[in-house]
Amino acid sequence: MSRYFTEEHEWVEVEGDIATVGITEYAQSQLGDVVFVDVPSEGKQFDKGDEAAVVESVKAASDVYSPVSGTIVEGNDVLADEPALVNTDPEGDGWFFKLELTDASELDGLMDEGAYKKYVAGL
Repeated sequence: MSRYFTEEHEWVEVEGDIATVGITEYAQSQLGDVVFVDVPSEGKQFDKGDEAAVVESVKAASDVYSPVSGTIVEGNDVLADEPALVNTDPEGDGWFFKLELTDASELDGLMDEGAYKKYVAGL
């Protein structure tokens, strides 16, 4: 599996043609306690950069963008009842959605973990 990151602090992990998307540890730390998450439903299509989900915390609401184009194959419905998973395990069980990639070459414009850590250190 390969993991990529965006400047908007989404991560995407790719296995075959399925990409799992969530927000990074840095993003959740900036949001504070997450109280609500709205994830997309199966079959919805997104282009790279489209607003795909919403996360609300005690501090603010924020959009989550799709880092790649594709069709949703699964939304993490557990987050409806347990939005705090985004805080406790943002890069694991707190994932937002999975989609079938339309164009894997879009991954080329994303950062690897080393580049992302460097990016965050400069913020």
